[in-house]
Amino acid sequence: SVSLPLSLSLSLCALGVLQVRGIRVYTSGEMEAVNGTDARLKCTFESSAPINVNSVVITWTFRPLKPGQEESVFHYQQQPYPPLEGIFKKRIVWAGDIMGQDASIIIREVKFTYNGTYVCQVKNPPDVHGQVGEIRLRVVTTASFSEILRLVLIIAGSIAGVLILLVIVMSCRRCKKKGQRQLQDNVEAPRKERKDPTAW
Repeated sequence: SVSLPLSLSLSLCALGVLQVRGIRVYTSGEMEAVNGTDARLKCTFESSAPINVNSVVITWTFRPLKPGQEESVFHYQQQPYPPLEGIFKKRIVWAGDIMGQDASIIIREVKFTYNGTYVCQVKNPPDVHGQVGEIRLRVVTTASFSEILRLVLIIAGSIAGVLILLVIVMSCRRCKKKGQRQLQDNVEAPRKERKDPTAW
């Protein structure tokens, strides 16, 4: 009589574990930012439970390169709570969207002291267990060649897109004018035939 409730409780526990798979957090892993510029730390998440704006909790912490104590960077619970003290005071801006499963933040005017690892943790009760996301930020004096190349490619792609759009618009206008000209010629042709004396 004791074994039945025990097996039943174990089954229920197993079922509960299967239903709550654990929250999944995604980050870029590594990123680079030029000293004095703003850096967006992107963090998104997936939850097996429905997203509840009132219960989602987001925590960002910072681990410096040199061995030291972790520092709280940002906290979100129903509303954003930027740090009131420490090196990140007045430097953190909420850039996320809870319903869009985005927990991103922006660091204003990064400094070399911001070099280190940023940890993004998200909880959406009852989905509270799972991995955390990490971003290793490297603050540099100037952008590396790869970053410059990436920027050049983005600009070149934008220019190419605009040029292609202009070509399409000009082609459409040309076709439209050609069609109007042909229509006008078709209308005027019978009139010319009626006025032409050689037609009699």
